[in-house]
Amino acid sequence: MNKMTFSLTPEPDALAAAGHGRLHHDVARRLALRIVSGEYPTGHLFTAEVEHADALGVSRSVLREAFRMLTAKGLVSSRPKAGTWVNERKRWNLIDPDVLAWQLQCGASDAFLRDLFELRRVVEPQAAEMAALRREESQLLDMANALDTMEHHTLQSEKGRAADLRFHALLMEATHNEMLLALSNSILTAIASTTAVKQHIHVHPRDPMPEHRELHRHIADRSPGRARRAMRKLIDLALADMEMALKHF
Repeated sequence: MNKMTFSLTPEPDALAAAGHGRLHHDVARRLALRIVSGEYPTGHLFTAEVEHADALGVSRSVLREAFRMLTAKGLVSSRPKAGTWVNERKRWNLIDPDVLAWQLQCGASDAFLRDLFELRRVVEPQAAEMAALRREESQLLDMANALDTMEHHTLQSEKGRAADLRFHALLMEATHNEMLLALSNSILTAIASTTAVKQHIHVHPRDPMPEHRELHRHIADRSPGRARRAMRKLIDLALADMEMALKHF
């Protein structure tokens, strides 16, 4: 199975430089990357709390908060006197934005990318159809502004990528469906991460504006079927871009 590995975000220079409120997040991230990479395999039992805290250079309270965070995301479990151990992958909350980002940062297999784009195909075309029926004029205008910014700055810039995410976030909001909105952060994480991969690798990226403009036009025209098809086309082209980029990696 092919696997690509690269860093999407830099490792912190020193955890000690972080404030206490962020410290347990940084510790959780360090532990999570070791779990996701397989360095800490399923069933791995963490050492005594005090020893592990000392090894990481943090207090026991910070370590406990980090483990609570990982427990909430399904990566680890713990029991009094039994300790804390790594869960089977099937127990992980795979669409949690943090878990998703950690997996992409640590390395993405062909199967993982396939599953990720299949998730997008399931969720986003339906969201586009609903947005075409339910969008408000203010949301439509905000989407257009986001696309203008995206086109001006391009996806090769941070501002352009932020505008792309803004467009997709507004589309999800335009569904006026709380359940879909609950998936929004995961979808946006998938878009942001895979876009970063493509921009990192692909020397001459394809212009993504035509399909984004087409999608916006069908939402503006209140054409749900065409909006659905336009979103499916956008996702399929994004996957093709990803596959092309990985050939050059």
